Amino acid sequence: MRDTINFLTRGCVDVVNKAELEKKLSTGKTLRVKLGCDPTSSDLHLGHSVVLSKLRHFQDAGHTAILVIGDFTARIGDPSGRTTGRPVLGIEQITENAKTYTDQAFKVLDPAKTEVRFNSEWLEPFVTKKEILTALSKITVSQALEREDFKKRMAEHAPISMLEVLYGIFQGQDSVALNADVELGGTDQIFNLLVGRQMQKNAVQEPQVVMTVPLLVGTDGVKKMSKTYGNYIGLHDEANDMFGKVMSISDETMFKYYELLTSENLDDVKKMHPMAAKKKLAHIITARFHDEEAAVNALKHFETVFSKKENPEEMQEVTVKDGVIFSAFLVEHGCAKSKNEARRLIDQSAVRLNGEKVSADGEIKFKDGDILQAGRRQFFKLKK
Repeated sequence: MRDTINFLTRGCVDVVNKAELEKKLSTGKTLRVKLGCDPTSSDLHLGHSVVLSKLRHFQDAGHTAILVIGDFTARIGDPSGRTTGRPVLGIEQITENAKTYTDQAFKVLDPAKTEVRFNSEWLEPFVTKKEILTALSKITVSQALEREDFKKRMAEHAPISMLEVLYGIFQGQDSVALNADVELGGTDQIFNLLVGRQMQKNAVQEPQVVMTVPLLVGTDGVKKMSKTYGNYIGLHDEANDMFGKVMSISDETMFKYYELLTSENLDDVKKMHPMAAKKKLAHIITARFHDEEAAVNALKHFETVFSKKENPEEMQEVTVKDGVIFSAFLVEHGCAKSKNEARRLIDQSAVRLNGEKVSADGEIKFKDGDILQAGRRQFFKLKK
């Protein structure tokens, strides 16, 4: 039992509380372990996979995962960790985003042990049948406003909508409707998860155990992983890109990825040479989201391009017209979002023509077959 508890709580920041979790596990019943996910975008990244991996740990221990797609709560926008309100999405956009979530989540979860539910199923009746009024009567205004993100916004005189105030109550009702035994989330979710625990008590249910995991730092090793910061590794990234991005992280960040994304023994990992450990991590992650063959080929690609400083065997051939400048080319081919960003890449010596650094933005002067490299992973064979 102790080994199981240690395995399930490994890497967690909050466990409220461990004694209750041990008691639930000791009964031998199959626990219902809940994770909510609002489809506010169409893509998931490795940051999302941290909590998905924890959910998979429960599945591997014989329990049922409940993946709650927040098609109702996505219309509000979770305020957790935000200093401004999240833009409200339309139903069509939410539905479109939700279609991709299960495909991506099942790269981590076992579909046979996963129950997928949409929270509009119980939250729409919760509102229309006025059950929410009973729930609201048992939650005070001070409780609803004591969350840290609200305190910061009030101190800055930033607006907070009433829908955002109600968000935690809606998420708490998810737990009541599903009679969850355990709820998982990131550290920024602790308030919402504890509201669910209290609402279950109010509904005379056995309260859920609350478990939070750290927010995964991005490839820059500083900010949390986010598409906004451009420091993310997407679950849909190509195998070579995924492998290369993992190889770009610092040694310190690597150990955190091992802890949060794998079940490897950290003491054994720390005895390895850092480069060997990083290649192993990149292999594990790439194989998980692609397959073993893709991971092996990605290692070969990495060693060819980065270790041996050779060009990859396969690269995109691009016809370039006379007069095209580097920054325009980089934007057109997805290497940069804007010309200003492209010029920054050039200033950082991240753009090379036939291995030589491009010193300034200007017209691309080349001959057929020349190789343009942007960053560490993008190569183009130029044609007239």
